[in-house]
Amino acid sequence: MAAHTDRQFERRLSALVNARERRVLLEGLKGVEKESLRVRPDGHLATTPHPYELGSALTNEHITTDFSESLIELVTPTFRNNPDLLQYLNDLHQFVYRHLGDELLWATSMPCELSSGDEVPVARYGVSNIGLMKTAYRNGLRHRYGALMQAISGVHFNYSFPQLFWEVYAQVRHTADSREFRSAGYFDLLRNYRRHGWLVLYLFGVSPTVSRSFLASSGQQLPLLDEHTAWEPYGTTLRMSDIGYRNRNQAAVDISVNSLDEYVRDLRRATDTPFPEYEKIGVLVDGDYRQLTSNILQIENEYYSYIRPKRVTRSGERPSTALHRAGVEYVEVRALDVSVLDPVGVNLNKMRFLEAFLAMCVLRDSPPQSVDDQHQLDDNHLQVARRGREPGLMLQRDGRPQSLVQWGTEILESMQGLCELLDEGDPARPYTVALKVQREKLQDVDRTPSARLLAELRRTGESFNQLAGRVSAEHKAHFLQQHPPDNLRLANFRRDADESLAEQRRLEATQTGSFANYLERYFVDG
Repeated sequence: MAAHTDRQFERRLSALVNARERRVLLEGLKGVEKESLRVRPDGHLATTPHPYELGSALTNEHITTDFSESLIELVTPTFRNNPDLLQYLNDLHQFVYRHLGDELLWATSMPCELSSGDEVPVARYGVSNIGLMKTAYRNGLRHRYGALMQAISGVHFNYSFPQLFWEVYAQVRHTADSREFRSAGYFDLLRNYRRHGWLVLYLFGVSPTVSRSFLASSGQQLPLLDEHTAWEPYGTTLRMSDIGYRNRNQAAVDISVNSLDEYVRDLRRATDTPFPEYEKIGVLVDGDYRQLTSNILQIENEYYSYIRPKRVTRSGERPSTALHRAGVEYVEVRALDVSVLDPVGVNLNKMRFLEAFLAMCVLRDSPPQSVDDQHQLDDNHLQVARRGREPGLMLQRDGRPQSLVQWGTEILESMQGLCELLDEGDPARPYTVALKVQREKLQDVDRTPSARLLAELRRTGESFNQLAGRVSAEHKAHFLQQHPPDNLRLANFRRDADESLAEQRRLEATQTGSFANYLERYFVDG
């Protein structure tokens, strides 16, 4: 199976190269969503409202909140090159920090010191029906999974291949370029990401430690690194383990990525099927919505996955409806920790590697996956999240044990030609450089971000919270002291914030119908 898959991939890559379209993989659209908890200078959660000067969390496209009023989410537009994207994310941080007072953005994925989930305030979006729906959904997340899990933050990388790629790739596959062909290609990518995405956790995971208070409140157990810090000795990303998002509540949610139709079918089934444990919570209780529904998923976005197929939705449209209407537009890679090693939480090498990795996933042969296949692949991700740096760690590959290092080395070697194609015309060869950095992590586990974080904890003698608090303060100083700032872009952020506040007021002043009727229409018509 492996050799056949490699030959198929090599043939397709050679055909792309021989097409003589130098820019066949260049200028795909990419964007980033980055979450950060707001914390006080003492390292405890800031429970103040979302800063008014940042605009409306409901209607500001670039500065919003996620689960909590204390969890800021920064969203970039899409860019055709990574340096421009990273600069925009940098400028967003500069703007936000000018309006945080003495508060900080927490520099890691795992939360600051929290004695219980009761400390984490659910995000508020005003009194419009759409705002009330967003808050009710988050109330449901709190009741279903607990607020602590929702206080974990991450980075999402959004990517769509350039149009030229699909046109050339259709010729390589001896078919016509079409909406259906592109969607099928993205689903090839999704299946291969499930097969190989554990490598992303090894290379970029940077949450092997967590505050002891988080575990005390969540009921989980881990060894102690020091009096205040729990850890997984060979862990890479507790965020993507069963300590974090891979929680038992969603273990039974099986969503097929064998085709767009199966994906939509399974998502709809999960959002339409009652779940006894959630029925006990209730929906509308004493006039308050505890959750939107008592089904397996309240809405489709509740499904936690490493990667999602996406299409920009119309107003009031469900994500699956948008996909069914017009096909897959891009993918959202959700498996990235906030990097404590980078002030904006991500870096150029990581984004360039992900571009090449996603291209590898779309070009490889990608046979359908059974539910049993999916559970085995999920277990590989979990093993790498919890034990990825363990010497000699073996994963399951097509039902047989395979060394993580050997398998990972094979994947990276297969990406060399793709990186050369992406480097076309650039003497600095940035994609090849990014690949080399990842090879070094497989050759020397101490170069992984998770190992580097643990080495820093040992060097300084700090607890997890002390280190994260110190680095958060250093990042704040970094952004406030940058000169010269892009004053035009900062002024545009200010304008966007003001306009978003006006837009929220307009929504609230002009809406008609009750919230109950709004929900009914969403679930019936969306």
